[in-house]
Amino acid sequence: MPTDRRKPTAGGAEPPEPGRRSSPGLTLAAALLGFALITLDASVVNVALPAIGSELGGGMAGLQWVVDAYTLAFAALMLSTGAFADRIGAARAYALGTVVFVLASAACGFAPGLGVLIGARVVQGTAAAVVLPASLALVRQAYADPARRARAVALWAAGGSVAVALGPVAGGALTTAWDWRGIFFINLPLGLAALVLTARAPRSRRRPAPLDLPGQLTAVVALAALAFAVIESGPVRVVAGVVALLSGAAFLMIESRVAHPVVPLGLFRTPTVAVAVAAGAAASVAFYGVIFVFSLYFQRVRGESALMAGLMFLPMTALIPVTNVLSGRLSARYGPRRPMLLGQLLALAGLLLLLVPDAGTPPLLVSFLLIPLALGCALTIPALTATVMESLPQDRAGLAAGVLNAARQVAGALSVAVCGALVSGDGAGFVAGMRVGVGGAAVLMGLVGGWAGLRFARGPGV
Repeated sequence: MPTDRRKPTAGGAEPPEPGRRSSPGLTLAAALLGFALITLDASVVNVALPAIGSELGGGMAGLQWVVDAYTLAFAALMLSTGAFADRIGAARAYALGTVVFVLASAACGFAPGLGVLIGARVVQGTAAAVVLPASLALVRQAYADPARRARAVALWAAGGSVAVALGPVAGGALTTAWDWRGIFFINLPLGLAALVLTARAPRSRRRPAPLDLPGQLTAVVALAALAFAVIESGPVRVVAGVVALLSGAAFLMIESRVAHPVVPLGLFRTPTVAVAVAAGAAASVAFYGVIFVFSLYFQRVRGESALMAGLMFLPMTALIPVTNVLSGRLSARYGPRRPMLLGQLLALAGLLLLLVPDAGTPPLLVSFLLIPLALGCALTIPALTATVMESLPQDRAGLAAGVLNAARQVAGALSVAVCGALVSGDGAGFVAGMRVGVGGAAVLMGLVGGWAGLRFARGPGV
């Protein structure tokens, strides 16, 4: 789903280094496999959380960190890894990121305790942030013809959508048939296959690219502290909240003064970009929060196995790739704003439906109640990305898309943190907390959707 944020690699077909035979098809396969792998790891772990908690302990806070350690590292470092890939070359960055990802996956699988697992998840997320922009850059440089390049990028994006769809099912199947450690060990042969395929990829030219290290550092500190403030309790929450405020203020000050900020604040002066970022964040809050909460609901409240819990998401997730394609076609025919607003309305309706389930609701009914939310989010994300790309000059569109993707990942991580704090009880307490979380996501979706509708009603210039 995400795209690279840096123009030199993501904006067009950068010619590879001369003198090396390459296969565009194998390059695409390598990039698609790597992108699918890092996308899968963002969702595959949810269904395995009860099994992880049962073996390693740590309570609800520990389980939240298992998810958010990956997502926050991924989101925060995504702001700079496009420039890093430019500096060392996309192929080198992709290989390096994949190697680190595989090693971190092995560390997750062998983790003797929760602390080691969470630490390895941070390394996984860091590596994933490198793989993402490098994989897209590899695809774009492998195809000189614009039409073939567009088809290849579409296939690359579809690989991420399929991985999102397979995540809960794969997590449930591996946890039931093998062990929760299997969701990490499966990355080893897949990652090695991606590396073998990369051997035929063209070597990318190195390009100078500015790095905003102070901005990147303060962004990481602010996001980590904010997560601590939400997940932890007592004095840690207070201290983390203060650190989040101070580092957030420092980040804004730095970004307003440096020549090449990781997040150009001027982007948000374009109302369309501001609306799209807010809509993307609201969709991620809804989608990732619901996946997290209902993964626990099916197992802790309804008593289903990990496999059955994963299968309960299949009607929801199987429709995501198809709906992504439909969103693109609707955007091409009617413009991206209509499918974006339609998706937000459908997602809002889906969230309201998810206020219905309680401890006695049949799991199969809950499974089908999840469908409208998935359809709404799947309609919204491609359309809002297209909205951003259309509203800015080409030399800034890739940067804005990267900011959009980082905002979505951060919103998803914070949603998991908040929802986990709400559903720390069992039975009726769990259901009550679940409804508060879903209701909050619905309010946010309604507010952002209303804002988008008002903005877009004023015409294309806003």
